[in-house]
Amino acid sequence: MKKILACTDASDYARTVCRYTGWLAGLTGASVDALYVSNLWEFELPFLLDLGGSIGASPYHGMTDALEEIENKKAKLVEQAVRREMADAGVEMDKLAIQHETGLLVDAVDAYETGDSPVDMVVLGKRGEGAEQAKDHLGGNLERVVRAARQPCLVTNLEYREIKKAALAYDGSASAQKAVDWLIAETALRDIALSVVTVSDGHGDNESAHSLRVAEGRLEDAGISAEAHLLTGDTEDEIAKFVEGNDIDLLIMGAYGHSRIRELLIGSTTTDLIRRCKIPVMLFR
Repeated sequence: MKKILACTDASDYARTVCRYTGWLAGLTGASVDALYVSNLWEFELPFLLDLGGSIGASPYHGMTDALEEIENKKAKLVEQAVRREMADAGVEMDKLAIQHETGLLVDAVDAYETGDSPVDMVVLGKRGEGAEQAKDHLGGNLERVVRAARQPCLVTNLEYREIKKAALAYDGSASAQKAVDWLIAETALRDIALSVVTVSDGHGDNESAHSLRVAEGRLEDAGISAEAHLLTGDTEDEIAKFVEGNDIDLLIMGAYGHSRIRELLIGSTTTDLIRRCKIPVMLFR
């Protein structure tokens, strides 16, 4: 891992984004790009014209520049806070670049993943500004960024905790295999105690057990010791209980493996576990 992209804003989650970014950078020696994106769509002229017309006023024509100026001042305050939090998290200042962009976060992240010096990991909070009090819901940008991401995403919780134990939720999918590949490649993380967890619905135990043995074997061949656990029941329930019952500090899993239509009907395991587990979740697409 050579470069980490940390998505920041003015929310409380930005602090833990910085803390976990510092943890990753300290382990891997990676440099850090800290990104704050101003979404100015609500300041666009058509919206202001509609607003002005609805209340019989016209001064909104001149407000866009003023609102952008306020946002730029806010961005400078965010930069100061991020620089301070990154320093406290142990990020070397000569390896930190802080960027302010205007547009949509998902587009900005894509540009950093595909640029001349692409990032290897994206770190972002479960929630951002405007969503901090919605404890049972996730931030509006999160799913869009994770679905579009080309690199793994570390989704952070509100309270930082030291990473001593990690669990890989393994289902044999291509994204779960990418997670195994990453664990094998990132040798700096091998001091973390690792569990590999597979959940069976009770009807395909042999297939699930075989899948689990394959993952465990690949890790062992790479010199990584992992405890294998075959659980039976509902995937979300069993993984959430395992995380809580075993004091897991980091959950690693594939992300959004089913179609949007299927998830609309029955929900997403990814979204449910991000919401239920009060720990950071590392996602692979």
